[in-house]
Amino acid sequence: MFESVGSLAAGPWIYAVVAVSVLLDVFLPVLPSGVLVITAGTAAAAGSGAAGQVPHEVPDLLALILSAATASVLGDLVAYRLAWRGGERLDRAIARSRRLTTAQERLGDALARGGGALVVLARFAPAGRSVVSFCAGAAHRRARDFLPWSALAGLSWAAYSVALGYYGAQWLGATWLATGVSVAALFAAGAAAGFLMRRRPVAQQPAR
Repeated sequence: MFESVGSLAAGPWIYAVVAVSVLLDVFLPVLPSGVLVITAGTAAAAGSGAAGQVPHEVPDLLALILSAATASVLGDLVAYRLAWRGGERLDRAIARSRRLTTAQERLGDALARGGGALVVLARFAPAGRSVVSFCAGAAHRRARDFLPWSALAGLSWAAYSVALGYYGAQWLGATWLATGVSVAALFAAGAAAGFLMRRRPVAQQPAR
């Protein structure tokens, strides 16, 4: 069954495909970047001997994690810089959206207190990465406050996604069932992250 899964993720080109997909999904959250990363992780498990024997045509786990994490940070940075330069039009768009305004307030409070767990959490939530990156730029938050947490978020998400594909194949074999279960686990983590983000109270901002 590896041929049906692994053929989609075999070869060195998979790193470029994963990187481009992860880079762009900050602008188009509907792109299946997570599914691609999981499928590549499944193929890596198959090549390691879990199922099938294709040792020279499967992704390397570390290279896959690094390519996905690097692309995630670069995408965040591009969105951050675009929002930084967005001007009054972007500010008005955020002001019209209660969700974006709330996200901006929460993010600002988190970064001001020297913490960025919200950035990491948002990386797993549906469209959370996009909201956080654009809001950080629109609010002119310092890059040195945002990017380290973006890097941690990208690395955490990439490692988790690859691990899902790899260990799913180890336990269930390199089949579409393993890929489906792994993707469901990724969506479950996203749903949990979104729930936690909605429940987190907005801290009161100090008067100026």
